[in-house]
Amino acid sequence: MKKSSFVATILGTISVIFFALGMCMALIEEWNAFKPGIVVGCVGLVFALITVFVWRKMEHMAPIKITGKAVLTAVIGIVGALALGVGMCFCMVWNNMIPGVIIGLVGIVILLCLIPLCKGLK
Repeated sequence: MKKSSFVATILGTISVIFFALGMCMALIEEWNAFKPGIVVGCVGLVFALITVFVWRKMEHMAPIKITGKAVLTAVIGIVGALALGVGMCFCMVWNNMIPGVIIGLVGIVILLCLIPLCKGLK
């Protein structure tokens, strides 16, 4: 295993643990730790960003360039993931199956639109 892969694995694991613990703290009402959970989750996101930058530096890759296409791709991914998650919440939490399935399918279609956006059509 390359040194860069090992470092990325360790940092990625740390970021996922912080993020998951933060989301549990924020979303499990019995814990009464909403605000600290948000802070811990944000720490996990910061570690994830650090992981990307450290790994790219160790692999001698060029810095990430932010373009309009990259921003659009990220926005479409976020909207699709949120729509899919809201659809799942409708089904599992609020017991509204029909709207939940429809919203979830819309989220899946939005996420599928990322494939031609990222890879292009040939």
